[in-house]
Amino acid sequence: MPRPLEDTTILVTGATDGLGRGVAQRLAADGARLLLHGRDPDRLASTAREIRDATGNERLTTHRADLASLDEVRALADDVQRSTGALDVLINNAGIGTGRPDKTTRQESRDGHELRLAVNYLAPFLLTQRLLPLLRRSAPARIVHVASLGQAPIDFGDVMLERAYSGGRAYNQSKLAQITSGFELADRLPAGEVTVNSLHPATYMPTKIVLEQAGHSIDSLEEGVDATVRLATSPDLEGVTGRFFDRQAEARAGAQAYDTDARRRLWDLSLALTGAPDVR
Repeated sequence: MPRPLEDTTILVTGATDGLGRGVAQRLAADGARLLLHGRDPDRLASTAREIRDATGNERLTTHRADLASLDEVRALADDVQRSTGALDVLINNAGIGTGRPDKTTRQESRDGHELRLAVNYLAPFLLTQRLLPLLRRSAPARIVHVASLGQAPIDFGDVMLERAYSGGRAYNQSKLAQITSGFELADRLPAGEVTVNSLHPATYMPTKIVLEQAGHSIDSLEEGVDATVRLATSPDLEGVTGRFFDRQAEARAGAQAYDTDARRRLWDLSLALTGAPDVR
């Protein structure tokens, strides 16, 4: 039997805007204890204050980190572990888009990695690995990766896209990498201990990233919030692991995610790039 939501501690990355903020507010309204991550300290503080005022939930803490720096990701994991004795759900939501309408040229993170791969994939990979002991002690726990239907396979000969860069390809590659490593992690963990699933929450929700890049929306923010919260908390998904969902329906991810050799290769590369601990 899943624990009551009021006894559930959930970390939401990228909680100051868009889907992350919507998910955080919904979970706070439902009574969960929330750990909110953001990059900007002022926006993080105002988000926490506004969610408290809107929901009456005082059990919110804030955790600042720039995911373009692996050192800050490590510090974020340490901060979370100092702040709580339990972590029941990790929602890896924070990310950046294709770069449109500006900054469409190739950029690098503070560690010298291609920026979209760094923020959308390497950062949540490292954060997840660092928080796994806490998640495992909190079993049954869940990891949710907010991914996308936009997916492109990793070119292991040019992982950092130094030869053939486009913002769309960089974004899509980072999202399939997220799904692929999620499948690999799910295989390494007992489903009764920690489940790992990924989803495309909705298409072109009216978030800042979408409106800047596409100029219009298709699905509502509420659809994305519903799908993400369901994956994080629904009793119907207890013990379900290693899946990809398109909104609330199980779906097929890109082919590379099911290639065991590619999965192992990506896993080993991710450990080497981040210095993350392996799963034992």
